[in-house]
Amino acid sequence: MAEPAPQPTINDNTANDVLYEVADHIATITLNAPQRMNTISGPMLNELTQRLVEANQNADVRCVVLTGRGRAFCAGLDLKAERSGDSLLSSASSPTNLDLRNTPPTVMHAMDKPIVCAVNGGAAGYGFDLTLGADIRLLARSAKLAVAFCKRGVVPESGGTWYLPRLLGWSKAAELILTGRTLSADEALAAGLASEVVDDEALAARARALATEIAGNAPLAVQAAKRMMRMGLNEPFNEHVHHVFLQLLPLMRTQDFQEGVRSFMEKRPPDFQGR
Repeated sequence: MAEPAPQPTINDNTANDVLYEVADHIATITLNAPQRMNTISGPMLNELTQRLVEANQNADVRCVVLTGRGRAFCAGLDLKAERSGDSLLSSASSPTNLDLRNTPPTVMHAMDKPIVCAVNGGAAGYGFDLTLGADIRLLARSAKLAVAFCKRGVVPESGGTWYLPRLLGWSKAAELILTGRTLSADEALAAGLASEVVDDEALAARARALATEIAGNAPLAVQAAKRMMRMGLNEPFNEHVHHVFLQLLPLMRTQDFQEGVRSFMEKRPPDFQGR
């Protein structure tokens, strides 16, 4: 008798600001504070960090989908929490001891597991920077990206000043940051900030399909490829090629490499095990 299919690991307590589910090698992380447009409080930020780390460390996870619940992806920091002393910034005793090593943008940048961000609605401020930390961005047609930092008297504090010049070039990045402009989904696609724009009701399924396609590839190779892309952002070409070769050698000794070759020769889908 066939063994029953494994049930997804899920945390669906609506009291939690971040939902986490693992099924079919895909971890889905959902910002779950729709009543405040998924604005980030201190506890929510810590929970999001923990879930990202958990997904990256789980050998069963091959791809992560990050999305939001409700009509917004994330409208930035929770200003009500800021006034009550329960936010990212107010949690520090002074501006000189903010520990940013374990916050979502830095954790996302260091992750080897690929991240698909399904932007289900508005992404502003901190929420906009979160989208930039993903490897692939899919936008619902109603989604908007608000680069509104300078309009609020601050700078993109969680990666925007690093990502945008690399994604768009200096001139376009400067235009967006210095004007604080808001982009529609189609404008974001035209600018190169999104891979695809889909109808709102199709977003979740499209993100799942893309994550499934990624998860069907050899996971060690996928993670190595992402790692090499990240390293290549700051390496000269000759050094980078050397590092890629050093990464290639152990991959060619894996069972998945042998399976990839066999499945190609036998004209069948591969069955990768991450070994």
